[in-house]
Amino acid sequence: MKNADHLTGITTTGTPHLGNYVGAIRPAIQSSREDNRQCYYFLADYHAIIKCQEPARIRQSALEVAATWIALGLDTDTSIFYRQTDIPEIPELTWILTCITAKGLMNRAHAYKAAVADNEAAGRKDLDKEISMGLFSYPILMAADILMFNARKVPVGRDQIQHLEMTRDIAGRFNHQFGEHFILPEAVVDETSAVLAGLDGRKMSKSYNNTIPLFETEKKLRKLIMKIKTNSLAPEEPKDPETCTLFAIYKAFATREETATMADRYREGIGWGTMKQELFEHLNEVLKGPREAYNELIKSPGDIDAVLKKGAIRAREYSVPMLDRVKKAIGIQAL
Repeated sequence: MKNADHLTGITTTGTPHLGNYVGAIRPAIQSSREDNRQCYYFLADYHAIIKCQEPARIRQSALEVAATWIALGLDTDTSIFYRQTDIPEIPELTWILTCITAKGLMNRAHAYKAAVADNEAAGRKDLDKEISMGLFSYPILMAADILMFNARKVPVGRDQIQHLEMTRDIAGRFNHQFGEHFILPEAVVDETSAVLAGLDGRKMSKSYNNTIPLFETEKKLRKLIMKIKTNSLAPEEPKDPETCTLFAIYKAFATREETATMADRYREGIGWGTMKQELFEHLNEVLKGPREAYNELIKSPGDIDAVLKKGAIRAREYSVPMLDRVKKAIGIQAL
């Protein structure tokens, strides 16, 4: 089995939304179609339990995420698509890496420092109050995800660059102590991928409860679009397309020519009601086919499970011998 050229994990804590598609899913699927590139995509359900202890939500999210990627055209025959929890070598490698990772490195992780800062701001004496070891050591699990398959490139948002740097530090430390076993991965930040704003103008995020689910029904999709915040400019007044949430979403799903035409209409004056209706019609047309495929997939969770199990079998063709080599390097082998 070939090393991972690209590796992407999707946390199973919510329903995929327009921002997920534009920022991560679409570029990942496009990347998977490039010749001679082995891409690994996984449902990060071990990561999910760090923030979410709702079993039904995690299970439902795993179903929705998997169905979304397949409905949008991920080729699960050429790519390796699996559930993190179906690869037992990953938690084993996580423990091994934990044993050689400096605690000081984890102290510097942004998520941990932010949680400590929140406790400090709240005036709590215990600055580690309600901070789990899962949150604290999350970057090591992420390192195991990546190093397990010797991924060369890992597409990430800017907020994840630090974790890639930590992965490189951990891999370098292991290689120095036990010999060259891990490739030092490179972070790939796609500067062209849009970051969509949500209903309230802030970044579209489950944390802000401002998302537009990708495969919402036509009726609900239209209702959500009508709720997007706009300013009070009258229909006949010129408007700046570059500062408008509606235009940003339209641009993310339209061709270059369609975008240019719509930008002209903004500068000439367009009513918000008209723009919202046109955005709805455009999105609805683009998503109609994938939505139908998604709804059919959701009805057959056993079929989706079979796809993930097949992906796990393929992934383990790499992870089993890889972990065996790592264990031998640290002195764990048959006597």
